[in-house]
Amino acid sequence: MKSWSLGIRDGIWVVGLAWCLALGAGHRVGAAEGAATNAPASPKLTLQRIFGDGEFGGDSFGGRWLDEGHRYTTFESTTNGVGGRDLVAHDAATGAKEVLVASSDFIPKGESGPLSVEGHWWSKDRSRLLIYTQSKRVWRTNSRGDYWVLDRTARELRKLGGDAQPSSLMFARFSPDGTRVAYVRERNLYVEDVRTHEIIALTKSTSPTIINGTFDWVYEEEFGLRDGFRWSPDGKRIAYWQLDTTGLREVPLVDNVDGLYPKVQWIPYPKVGEQNASCRVGVVSASGGETRWMEVAGDPRNQYLFDLAWVESTGDVLLQQLNRLQNTNHILLADPTSGKVSTLAVDRDDAWVDGHQNLKWLDEGKRLLFWSQRDGWRHLHTVDRKGRKVRTLTSGEFDVTDLVHADPDQDLVYFTASPTNATQRYLYRVRSNGHGMERVTPGGQPGTHGYQISADGKFAVHTYSRFHEPPVIEMVTLPDHKVVRVLVENQKLKEKLATLDQPKTEFLKVPLTNGVVMDAWMIRPPDFDPARKYPLVVYVYGEPAGTTVTDSWGGKSYLWHVMLAQQGYVVMSFDNRGTSAPRGRAWQKAIYRQVGILAPQEQALAIQQVLATQPSIDPDRIGVWGWSGGGSMTLNAMFKFPDLYKVGISIASVPNQRFYDTIYQERYMGLPADNVDGFRNGSPIHFASQLKGELLLIHGTGDDNCHYQGAEALVDELIRHNRPFRLMAYPNRSHSISEGTGTTLHLRGLMTSFLNEKLPAGGLPR
Repeated sequence: MKSWSLGIRDGIWVVGLAWCLALGAGHRVGAAEGAATNAPASPKLTLQRIFGDGEFGGDSFGGRWLDEGHRYTTFESTTNGVGGRDLVAHDAATGAKEVLVASSDFIPKGESGPLSVEGHWWSKDRSRLLIYTQSKRVWRTNSRGDYWVLDRTARELRKLGGDAQPSSLMFARFSPDGTRVAYVRERNLYVEDVRTHEIIALTKSTSPTIINGTFDWVYEEEFGLRDGFRWSPDGKRIAYWQLDTTGLREVPLVDNVDGLYPKVQWIPYPKVGEQNASCRVGVVSASGGETRWMEVAGDPRNQYLFDLAWVESTGDVLLQQLNRLQNTNHILLADPTSGKVSTLAVDRDDAWVDGHQNLKWLDEGKRLLFWSQRDGWRHLHTVDRKGRKVRTLTSGEFDVTDLVHADPDQDLVYFTASPTNATQRYLYRVRSNGHGMERVTPGGQPGTHGYQISADGKFAVHTYSRFHEPPVIEMVTLPDHKVVRVLVENQKLKEKLATLDQPKTEFLKVPLTNGVVMDAWMIRPPDFDPARKYPLVVYVYGEPAGTTVTDSWGGKSYLWHVMLAQQGYVVMSFDNRGTSAPRGRAWQKAIYRQVGILAPQEQALAIQQVLATQPSIDPDRIGVWGWSGGGSMTLNAMFKFPDLYKVGISIASVPNQRFYDTIYQERYMGLPADNVDGFRNGSPIHFASQLKGELLLIHGTGDDNCHYQGAEALVDELIRHNRPFRLMAYPNRSHSISEGTGTTLHLRGLMTSFLNEKLPAGGLPR
């Protein structure tokens, strides 16, 4: 139930009659706006301007650092007359350019135009380039496609995969010496010689339940794991994950719109308390042969191996293993020859452990840098290779939010944090001995700062934005943070925004009667009159996987809220305890075993406090909306506080937590047999009979994440209690409800017309 990004994210470096009336209103709005697209710029926002015309689209920066020095690459329009784009290297210091690959080199033999490059990876000596194209979507990302190898010296471009079907290869990666490429095809792992194109099958499973080198649905969704193999540093072996989904129960996705008869796709999906896939890690010779399985203790169906990496200095394999409750993380070292496993470090928590991948080695592999909340805050620590000496690098009452870069040459570790304001992010650095911590981001720049640092640690691509200011991306030197050049200014977008009637925006602290102080933001109408009272629309998430109150540019979602403010709404959002705001362990884990219980209580308390201190908010006109976990929170708000909320829009929700997956829900709630009251009291479906206000349910019938089954179960319960509501089902759309021409514009039109109808905008006399 992770939140969906509805706008530009920071750190860019390269988401019956009643409903017919609402649907019609959405269409009317879109048509009227479309007819006026050629009119002079208006100070008022419209749905068409935000979601239809692309008028407020921002610029991003598609560069990528090379793995040495401080050069980065971009794709730029060619001047050689063949079309396509050249791959160009830039010197961060001087700005000097060098064309590394001309667009003409991307043209396969016998073809008239270059490949459309969707991804690329260099061999270590940069004599070869691996090219990804013709991608196809697998769940959330386009992770299946075609791969080509360009030999730069021979100027030869060859497709990988032999007689494989088009767009059937996944996660191709060069060997360390660049002479071979490993990839996954149809759940098996292969290695192909880039000169002879001999293909060796490293795994040969014919079972549809055995997955080699990639993952099942839940590992991909909840651990962010997709490419499931790693080359050894010497290129002689490959370590890989294998999952066995035998016995997993399945859910169907029904496509009713692609032909005369429906098409049904069945997905193995472990719901709360149900059987997981079995997971293990093995090491196999890159030339083929038997796999040596790592001898990890425990039931492979009731543990999670969520990290895998080779230790370059020793040739060992590092693993991280979570138990099923996810309150204990073992950092393990495995011998790839014998399979024997030893424990390097253990992290425990009474609630859950935050698992972090891609841990860093310091002091030439003598110390491992890892994360822990063992002192009540998320900090960086190191442990020696024998697992005996633990040293703290960062300390204090703040959370580290991201490990950005470890620079062994300068003995520095760069990280982001925000010790005094949880809504913002800044760059810091510290010595590997824990001394000399200092802020790198200059003062006087409040907001959210993201960084991508060059291999030599001397330069960084710095992205900076604020709630009402789109991102600026610049090249800076480190550690002095001197601006070398601006890469993306978003000047046109800023000028466009400046023509609008500007709402009044502010961040504020909301003290609750239980002693908790919540961060919040508020957007007021441009013509706000404190002598009048206005309807309030609350944007909610409230789950532990995300946060809504950040001082960063929110893109189209923010603009939609601005449009509502221009219409006469006050819009607010609050971060309750249990969200991922960097406010320490006690804040984040207060939600343990009470997801859906604590958050709606504190959201309601926050609104009551606002009503007591903001007389311009109309207590009879309060609405709430949210997506995914926010959709579930909207349901809990409407059902549990029916006299407070008058209108709600719930999108892609999980009305019953038992319907969601093991890894996410059990992490925060425990097992259902051990928390019967928590699962019942946190699931809004059990309180549907209390609905009094106006509710709009929106769901994609092809949602593989929060299944449409949950929406129908809730509909059945609301009907049983004779509760009126509206439902909009988007055929075959996924969790993002974004597929298909016009879908986003239609969805936002539906939401807007429902609010306009049921929660009339504008100030009324007090």
